[in-house]
Amino acid sequence: MKTKTVLPAVAMTAVSMVLTLAVVVMWLGTAVPWPIALVVGLGIDGGWLATLAYERRLAAQGDRSNPVTAVGWCFGLVAAGVLVAHALTAADSAAWLAVAWLPIAAKMLWLVHGLWERTALTPLALDAIRGIQQEARDEAAVARARLRAEATTEETRLVAVTGAGARVARVTAKTAKTLSRAWETLETARAGEETGRALTSVTSRVTPSVTPRWELPVWGPVEPVGPALEGPALTDAELDVLVDAIRQSEVPALSYREMATRFRAAGHSASEVRLRAAWKRVA
Repeated sequence: MKTKTVLPAVAMTAVSMVLTLAVVVMWLGTAVPWPIALVVGLGIDGGWLATLAYERRLAAQGDRSNPVTAVGWCFGLVAAGVLVAHALTAADSAAWLAVAWLPIAAKMLWLVHGLWERTALTPLALDAIRGIQQEARDEAAVARARLRAEATTEETRLVAVTGAGARVARVTAKTAKTLSRAWETLETARAGEETGRALTSVTSRVTPSVTPRWELPVWGPVEPVGPALEGPALTDAELDVLVDAIRQSEVPALSYREMATRFRAAGHSASEVRLRAAWKRVA
């Protein structure tokens, strides 16, 4: 990259110096001896070349000098002025005006080259920057892939959950509809005038002199019956007495299963572990 910026500047400077020297020799050669004109031309080119070399030396040290830069631009403007003045007095002025801008262009190219040098990086730094950029691109690609995968997974999960919810809703609606119809039939049978009469006529043949009271179940809240069956907690001694009494109530003595059935049928309450332990104690 350095040669791409410095070679055009060097070529443009060399062409500008050659043109300036030739114009000065041709322009002043008619008025003064040609050696004097040659010295004048070499003086302009030499001053330009000296200030340019000094500027390049300062740039290599990371420094710059405004006076030297101003002198360099003055030499460039002088060279351009010589070319413009010769073009205005020559017969083919258009051709000379076409090359009169070369000294200014050479100075601009050196300016561009100096800007490049101040911003240039070493190959190691460029490799590090490329590595960082590549790592950032890789991380961004991985993040995009992860987001797409998570979005796909979430979409699949939502579709599955929605489908399952729809199936549950359909089954629930179907069950509710079936229960509603069954309850409607049950309610119709319960509220019918002929229902009790028909059931009584059937039962009277089996149990004469008994008129049962038929009531169909009512769908609604029920009262828990568990607490009504629970009695006060029995001590081990009381439990042993009850178990022994039930066991010896018949001859031969009852088995554990028969005793436990009669124990609970009598309304007593005890856990299976305590009841079996009492059975072992009294048996």
